[in-house]
Amino acid sequence: MHIELILPVDCLCDFTYDFYWQHKGERLLPSGIIPHQKGMSYTYEDLVSCLKMGKDVHIKGNVGRRLGSSLGVDLKFFGGTGRPIGVGSIIVDGDIDTRMGISMVTGAIYVNGNVKQPIGNVVEVKSDHAGYRKFMSITNLLHGGLKDEILPPNVLIGDDLFLKDAIIRDTIAARLDADKTVTVEGDADMSTGILMKRGFVRVEGDAGMNTGVLMRGGVVIVNNTGEFAGAYMKGGILIIRGKAKGFVGANMKGGVIFYKGEAMLPASAPDESDIRMLVRLLDISKVEAMMFRKFLR
Repeated sequence: MHIELILPVDCLCDFTYDFYWQHKGERLLPSGIIPHQKGMSYTYEDLVSCLKMGKDVHIKGNVGRRLGSSLGVDLKFFGGTGRPIGVGSIIVDGDIDTRMGISMVTGAIYVNGNVKQPIGNVVEVKSDHAGYRKFMSITNLLHGGLKDEILPPNVLIGDDLFLKDAIIRDTIAARLDADKTVTVEGDADMSTGILMKRGFVRVEGDAGMNTGVLMRGGVVIVNNTGEFAGAYMKGGILIIRGKAKGFVGANMKGGVIFYKGEAMLPASAPDESDIRMLVRLLDISKVEAMMFRKFLR
C-alpha cells in the first residue's frame, strides 16, 4: 500500500487508534479518511489491516506522532488474543515526529529522514533496505533471539541488551515475556515496562510517568520517576531508588513496589528475603535496604 501526505498526520498505523477505548471516537475513527492525502482516500483502518495481512505500508511525506503504536499486537479490545502477531513493515520517505513505535512488539519501521525524540520501544539495527534506517521492537528482538544486528553504541552481551545511545524512549520492554535484561544507560520517558510479564529492566537514570504501569511480572528498577508509577500493576516488582511524583501505586491490583516514600497503599517493612534481594539488585548495604518500604495490594 502506498500513501502520499501533503502534511504530517498523527497516529498512522496505530493499532490502538489513539487508545480508542478511552475516547470512543472523539479523537479518531478507525473508519475515518486520513487527512492530507494526495490523490488517495485511505482510512486509518486500511493501513492497519494491510499490515496485519503481512503487507508493507509505504508513506511518502513527513509523518506525525505515534507512528506504529502497538504495532504487531492483536489487541483484545478489538477481539484479538492480546498476543503478538506477524505484520508487514512501515516504510517512510520523510521525517517522523515523536513517539514512533510506542509499545511496538513486531514488524519493522524504515525511515530515510529524521526521527524526533522521544521514540518508542525500538532500537536501530543494520538495515537491509539501502538508503533507509531500520528500527525494530526491543521486545521482538529479545523474544526472537536478537537475530538482527544492533547498531553501536548499543550492544548485546549474552541475554543483556545495553542501550548506550542516550536516546530517550517510551514504553521500553513493552509486553516483554522473556528472561532477558535491558539496561538503559541514561534516562527514559513514560511507561517503562508497561505490560511486562517476564524480564528485567534497569534505568540507570530517571524515568517519566507511568513507570511499571500494567505490569504482570518481571522487575523494573529506576531512580527518580514521574506520576503514577506502578499504576494498575497486576504482578512483578517495581523498585524506585529515589523520588517519585504523585499517585504511586494508583489502582494497583497486584505485584510489589519498593520505595522509601509514600504510595497510595498501606506500607510494611521489607522482610529478610526482600532485604537480600534489594542488596543484590541495587548493590547497597543491608542498612540502606531496610530503609525501603514495601507496598502491595
